[in-house]
Amino acid sequence: MPTESEQIELSEHERREIAGYAAQCARRVLVIFERSLPADQRPRDAIDAADAFARGGRRTAALRQSAWAAYKAAQEAVAPAAADAARAASHAAAAAYLHPKASAHQVKHILGAAAHAARAEELASGEDGRGTPGTAEAETLRWARRQAPAAVTAVLGRLPAAPAGGGRVGELIRGLDTALRTA
Repeated sequence: MPTESEQIELSEHERREIAGYAAQCARRVLVIFERSLPADQRPRDAIDAADAFARGGRRTAALRQSAWAAYKAAQEAVAPAAADAARAASHAAAAAYLHPKASAHQVKHILGAAAHAARAEELASGEDGRGTPGTAEAETLRWARRQAPAAVTAVLGRLPAAPAGGGRVGELIRGLDTALRTA
């Protein structure tokens, strides 16, 4: 396994596939945010920007700004499920900026949208996330594993395992990371 100061191979094609995957994960829970704040387009804009990059668009300042705007929408959301849905959107747009560093932190950039989507569904269903995985969260993670393109597992294989910490979302990232590495 490479050390954190080393670079890994990361093609533009892989970065686009990862961003597209992250956008799919975030789009799955966008309705949770939009039910709470129907007039706020920032998470939708971030997902659309990630999709545009995945389809061949450029990494622009507007793409980065859409990630930050969705993050700000998450901070402003009152409902915890809506906040995690907006964080999923923020991670989707930020996935376009995945770095070719052999850092466990980069795993969060790859799987952050999926983990926040799972947490949003968990919260929206009323499950607390303690103990055995709940139905909503477990289904979202199964869906995320099935949808993951080859680039996700290939790039994860070049990185150290997901880092400790990060609360419930960190647990979800580590669980998904492990499942994708052993699939």
